[in-house]
Amino acid sequence: MRRIDQRRQVVIPKKIFDALAVEKGLVEVTAENGRVAMTPRKHVDADDMLTIGEAKKVRHALKQLKAGKTQPWPQIKRELDL
Repeated sequence: MRRIDQRRQVVIPKKIFDALAVEKGLVEVTAENGRVAMTPRKHVDADDMLTIGEAKKVRHALKQLKAGKTQPWPQIKRELDL
């Protein structure tokens, strides 16, 4: 049993915390079938996320890579005048 304090905070017992192998950080809190569920989440900076266009380019590049359609870096540099 745990008490909910005035700020609606609950302490997770160390034994349970350690058994779940979670780390300090963010959790998503949801209600499921009359119960509270917490799911660990990692903080993602908006600058670290791909735009839809960037994600499409990455998917295309991965398909090319799997198909063996690669070029040596020196050739790419020449084509781009780098």
